[in-house]
Amino acid sequence: MTKSRSRPGRGPLDSEHVFRLLIQGVTDYAIYMLDPTGHVVSWNAGAERIKGYAADEIVGQHFSLFYPPKDRAANLPAKSLETARRTGKFEAEGWRVRKDGSKFFAAVVIDAIYQDGELLGFAKITRDITDRSKATSALNESESKFRLLVSGVTDYALYMLDPDGIVTNWNAGGERIKGYAPDEIIGQHFSKFYSDIDRANGRPARALELARTEGRYEEEGWRVRKDGSFFWASVVIDPIRNEAGELLGFAKITRDITERREAQQRLNRVERQLAESQKLDALGQLTGGVAHDFNNLLMILGGNIHTLKKLVGDDAKGLRALQSIEAAAQRGAALTSQLLSFARRQRVNPEPINVVERINSVRQVLDTGLGGAVALLVEAEPDLWPVTVDVAEFETALVNLVVNARDAMPNGGIVRIRVKNTTIDDEPNKGDHVAISVVDTGVGIPEDVVSKVFDPFFTTKPVGKGTGLGLSQVHGFAHQAGGTVSLSSELGKGTTMTICLPRGNSEQRAEQGATAVGGTGTVLLVEDNPDVALASTGLLEQLGYSVRWVSDADAALREIDRNGIDLVFSDIVMPGEVDGLSLARTIKEKHPRMPILLATGYSEAAHKVRADFPILRKPYQIHELSRALAKLAH
Repeated sequence: MTKSRSRPGRGPLDSEHVFRLLIQGVTDYAIYMLDPTGHVVSWNAGAERIKGYAADEIVGQHFSLFYPPKDRAANLPAKSLETARRTGKFEAEGWRVRKDGSKFFAAVVIDAIYQDGELLGFAKITRDITDRSKATSALNESESKFRLLVSGVTDYALYMLDPDGIVTNWNAGGERIKGYAPDEIIGQHFSKFYSDIDRANGRPARALELARTEGRYEEEGWRVRKDGSFFWASVVIDPIRNEAGELLGFAKITRDITERREAQQRLNRVERQLAESQKLDALGQLTGGVAHDFNNLLMILGGNIHTLKKLVGDDAKGLRALQSIEAAAQRGAALTSQLLSFARRQRVNPEPINVVERINSVRQVLDTGLGGAVALLVEAEPDLWPVTVDVAEFETALVNLVVNARDAMPNGGIVRIRVKNTTIDDEPNKGDHVAISVVDTGVGIPEDVVSKVFDPFFTTKPVGKGTGLGLSQVHGFAHQAGGTVSLSSELGKGTTMTICLPRGNSEQRAEQGATAVGGTGTVLLVEDNPDVALASTGLLEQLGYSVRWVSDADAALREIDRNGIDLVFSDIVMPGEVDGLSLARTIKEKHPRMPILLATGYSEAAHKVRADFPILRKPYQIHELSRALAKLAH
């Protein structure tokens, strides 16, 4: 027989005593015994601390004392003992009552104690888990609020995907943006939101793979709603992992930013238009200044040609040379006119016109310019509004557009001129307009060239085939007339150039012509450039006038005060504080009946003249000068 070992001086009773001391010393748990009927038979320090009863107050009392009245009424104490008796153990969490009536949330374990098959009673362990319960409740409440928050968001589609991309939940934003109700989309693969092309290219799977490997996936792109419509989406996909790093699924956030994208595109267009406008304005300042100086040089050439013709007489070789010089000067004058038109510095004589009538008036010129391989069709709506433009500039712009269309069709084709009334809703050109479109079926314009076509001297034609000023003149004419010019083009299909001119009134301005004839009297010529003055003097003298020349405004006023002046002919641009326009107004105040003619090759001041004084464009020829002077006499 094996004997149990025990330390000297320690018997079974000693061990039991130590165990009781251990139980009594536990303060975090209420550990006590119940008899088979549920009455307390032992009590420890933890029970006293948690429940508030001293041992002599509770031993002998029924343990149902710790239950709230509602639980006692439901017979929960008896049911818990019955469960422990039948199964050997009862476990539960619930509210219990202290001696002072306060409640605490308890974790309870009841074990049935048997000896030789006889129930001796129950061991009951209770722990106060109120703090843990509060934390759990707070967590549950926080999670509930978060779910409500996510569910209530309507500006964002917030939802979860499982690791394979299947939608596992859905919020109100997802329904609003994508059009699917929860029962329609939960359980479906998220690739349903992609276009057929994106699905075929494996874009959904690639998005999940990048989110999985990179930790996040972000992009913007087109997505598809339930009804098949497209929207531009901002998408973020984040992988969701547990503490062990295992992938649980993906959190996906989608926002409809279609309106923001369209607004950004509108802003980009405005910025491009502003940059283009600033570029063209800078080029206009440059070309306008160059044209002014060049016109003075041409004035010297043109004015002296007539003097040279008299000197050459009948010498055939000399006359041919002069004719070549004259032709070159006229060509130079045409080029500077186009430069000034682009720069919007050209002096214009606007009048109300019927667009179709003006097109028909140059129809023969247009047909001749197109040649036999290109047909011209004019398509005009009825009841067109009039427009107010410089007739010569309008016809020049029309010819430039038609010739440009012809050159875009080396193998022939059809050029259509379409005219219609239209209304522009956007500032700064808001209002009624007449749109004149020149449409060709040519090769089209590459995208990288479109932004350059209105630049002066830019051309895609071979050397010697174009000056690069045709479309520049069109641009300048349209904007100086208060309108716009635009183009649309598709490679291989053709180009449409459209000028929109503001609606004018129908009052036609009758202008009586004046016959170019010789004159008499004394002309005061005000010109700061001696060479131009010499050329102008020669022309005036050939017309029969006497000429007094001064170089500035002060000298002109002194000369007029001396009397004997019948007419003043002044350049607008002059050095000093007083220019030709200011001089003319001063003379008009002192001598209201004095005829005044102004001349300029380019001047900002010319735009302020309006109809106050007639203006002659430099370089002018003798017949133009004669006609202008004759008008002053009427």
